[in-house]
Amino acid sequence: MHPFLQKDFHIRWSTLTPDHIETDISKALTDAQAAVDAVAARSTDAPETLTYENTIAALDDGLEPLNHAWGLVSHLDSVNNSPELRDAHNAMLPKVSEFFAGIPLNETLWKTLKAYGESLATDKLSPTKQRYIHETLADFREQGADLPPEQKARAGEVQKRLAELTQSYSEHCLDATNAWEKIVTDETELAGLPESAVAAAKQNAEQKGHENAWRFTLQAPSFIPVLTYADSDSLRQELWQAYATIGREGEYDNRELVREILDLRHEFAQIVGQDNFADHVTSRRMAASGDAALKFGNAIFNKIQDQFVEETNALSQFKADATKEPRELLEPWEVGYWAEKQRLANFDFDEEALRPYFPINRVISGMFDIAQQIFGLRIEERATAGGTASAPSAEPKSQSSALSSQASEALPEVWHEEVKFYDLFDADSGEQLGSFYADWHPRESKRGGAWMNYLLTGNRDASVGPRTPHLGLICGNLTPPVGDQPALLNHREVETIFHEFGHLLHHLCGEVEVKSLNGVNVPWDFVELPSQILENWCWDRESLDLFARHHETGDAIPQDLFDKMLAARNYMKASANVRQLSFGKMDLELHINWPETKKKDLDAFIKKQLDGYNAARKTEPKSNVFNFSHLFSSPTGYAAGYYSYKWAEVLDADAFTRFQKEGILNAETGRAFRNEILAKGNSEDPALLFKNFMHRNPDPDALLRRDGLID
Repeated sequence: MHPFLQKDFHIRWSTLTPDHIETDISKALTDAQAAVDAVAARSTDAPETLTYENTIAALDDGLEPLNHAWGLVSHLDSVNNSPELRDAHNAMLPKVSEFFAGIPLNETLWKTLKAYGESLATDKLSPTKQRYIHETLADFREQGADLPPEQKARAGEVQKRLAELTQSYSEHCLDATNAWEKIVTDETELAGLPESAVAAAKQNAEQKGHENAWRFTLQAPSFIPVLTYADSDSLRQELWQAYATIGREGEYDNRELVREILDLRHEFAQIVGQDNFADHVTSRRMAASGDAALKFGNAIFNKIQDQFVEETNALSQFKADATKEPRELLEPWEVGYWAEKQRLANFDFDEEALRPYFPINRVISGMFDIAQQIFGLRIEERATAGGTASAPSAEPKSQSSALSSQASEALPEVWHEEVKFYDLFDADSGEQLGSFYADWHPRESKRGGAWMNYLLTGNRDASVGPRTPHLGLICGNLTPPVGDQPALLNHREVETIFHEFGHLLHHLCGEVEVKSLNGVNVPWDFVELPSQILENWCWDRESLDLFARHHETGDAIPQDLFDKMLAARNYMKASANVRQLSFGKMDLELHINWPETKKKDLDAFIKKQLDGYNAARKTEPKSNVFNFSHLFSSPTGYAAGYYSYKWAEVLDADAFTRFQKEGILNAETGRAFRNEILAKGNSEDPALLFKNFMHRNPDPDALLRRDGLID
């Protein structure tokens, strides 16, 4: 019995215990190595015997069980972390990393794949399979397949070490976050906080055994309301300083890890023939080079720098006017607080007024309704088992999210009682395209942030067999329910749900005959288009009315509140853009200039490179480089690729103009997006996919126009 190696579509999470990891992953590694050896052993002296099925496809099929099993281990490490699981994961991580790093460095395997890939036999394949062969050979070359033996050996060592270092970085961020708490016993310190935040803090304290107290943590639903609303300057300062020191001190110090990670990334890039890691990462993306990605961000910054300065000065002046004190620089823990005050003064808009209209179950069911109307999908929730038995949401369902009636089937298991499970169908044919899990609330055993991942990619190749459904998941750390109240979200959290659902649809709507080209397996600066475009439906009256309903009365958002929300949408937009641009610039500058930077103080280097991007503050904040999981929690991840958020935001702002012209819920437009973008994955060049949908190239000013920063 090898539970991690089972091929059940409904994963039996209860059997996936830490004590099976070493045995199961070891077997998966052995089987995968045998598959690699079998392909490598094929004779290149008789190229006519080489086929797609016995080379490229055989390699993919042979690696799939290991990829799936290790994906399950990594997922559990993210959502149900425990000392036992962490130990088992980390014991196998070097072996798994070494194995995958060694595949493109395997001389005989490379010889076989190259012989087939360069043969005339590939001309008879479908364009998608031809593209996959090209991409596979390019992947191998990019990872060092043509290197001499000594350099191959070193490249493998570097990748193995990077996996270990980035795992440690991620664990430090999680552990440091969980290690800190603030217990408040004086209720006057809570002045200004929304009732929802106070109630959540009280419930949190009670769960930890603190009576007549309020507990705050560094998890986003806890500390963000404090920084935004708390009148107590000292409370805001304490939480801000605690968050700012994550990864900078004690047993969770990431400073040396970051230096070694950057060292090894640069070394690897040089080994495979690139000037720097940014060029290595971007060479086959839309940006094409690190320098081009840097220029892209700088060009946007130059257009909005003056507005950014004006917004910064206006906020300082607003505080001075409100307090009747001389204007001075703000402290970093004052910015969110006074920005909220200024927004309220300018637009008479308090985002907390929206929270009662966003109970999470209604948001989700409305999102499913939108997916049905525009993309032609139907989504049904399933009853589940696991953790403790999880019944379907008590919230009344729309037709599209009604409980599936497949009572005869065993209930799909989940890894925690809060997790939901859904089936997704094509609304016209009734075919099940896929299923997915949703895990939305924070836990101490769960890493921060929000993400989507795929667990299984179904078959879309008729020559292999019948079509089978895809399987994926979406996770977040959204405001949890308090007492008998449903989880009431703020508007940004609603956007987060739509964002991750966009990633999920990219996977579940995939129609690519090659699994490795399906869904989100696209260039990194294109992957955020489906996710970011879905956020637009959180701002339109017609779509909001499908789900934004008061949790007690069922009323829609009043028109005057909606008008205020819309008027305030572009408040501090230059600052918001510059903040994201600064992260992308920091990322690229570090990875482009590491040889000249490695002996310098990183905070000083980042400060110099971001001159003009960071507003001056009374207490100068240090960089977030030691608590930036996007960049350092995996060997590559978003490293030298954080710019892709803004790159894809330009694409999404432009693509959404077609919906605005043709109808926000226009089914024909939605089907075009599904067919030309979601279904195609990486089967064609992303620039061509975008052009097929928009019938033209991207408009580079679309984002700033939407944000009200240019006419």
